[in-house]
Amino acid sequence: MITRRIALGLATALGLTLTALPGLAADPLKVGSYPANPPWETKTESGKFEGFEVDIATEIAKRLGTTVTIEGYDFTALFPATASKRIDMAISSLTITDERLGSQSFTQPYIEGALGLATKSGSGIAKVADIKGRTVGTVATTFAEKWLTERKDELGFKELKTYTTTANMLTDILTGRLDAALNDVVGLRYAATQMKGLDVPDEIVTGERFAIMMTKNHPQLGAVNDAISAMKTDGTMTAIFRKWFGVDPAAGSLTLTPLPVPTSASN
Repeated sequence: MITRRIALGLATALGLTLTALPGLAADPLKVGSYPANPPWETKTESGKFEGFEVDIATEIAKRLGTTVTIEGYDFTALFPATASKRIDMAISSLTITDERLGSQSFTQPYIEGALGLATKSGSGIAKVADIKGRTVGTVATTFAEKWLTERKDELGFKELKTYTTTANMLTDILTGRLDAALNDVVGLRYAATQMKGLDVPDEIVTGERFAIMMTKNHPQLGAVNDAISAMKTDGTMTAIFRKWFGVDPAAGSLTLTPLPVPTSASN
């Protein structure tokens, strides 16, 4: 029987991907995920991961002839986990940035994100401009933290607090220790359906693009990206999007447009 190591050497010599060898199953893709980020991904009481990006990763693995093993990480720990090759990829509504591309690789994007403003009901904060003089929070190392930090003088908030978990941040809003928070609008709107007294009164379109983050120049990056392109064109991505968000993706959106592996945040 041909061994995986011999097969890999043969595939490399012939310029083939491992998935081109019939009957040979690849090693499971090791996936890291922030376990409290619904509807993108969440860990259930039974220990199973589920969510929009979980379905995407699972489908990619299927098309590559393998499976996924998913492990929970704090959001900030996802970056050293991919950089050190402890995991092959990370899923957690991750924004492609030029800074991150210096040490990680990303697949093509599949969602154009936006930030949401979370507040306690009756707070009097209706839009981002209302955080002037207030204490605002976000999850550490996220795009939202960078966005707020860059606009501190413009927005005039009193203090920025960062959190390792979204749950703690939103709890601080409801208990009055935090006036408002900025984070991914989809996740915040989902949280508002689960947490009484939490509102999401404002949305900020930022142009950020969500994708799967992988180890820098991962040998399966091209194959993973090709699988995403196929999912966008054969209706699979539409079905997954509809399952988790309740609507079909807009025509011409990133969710339906095949794209190459990005070399910068803008392409």
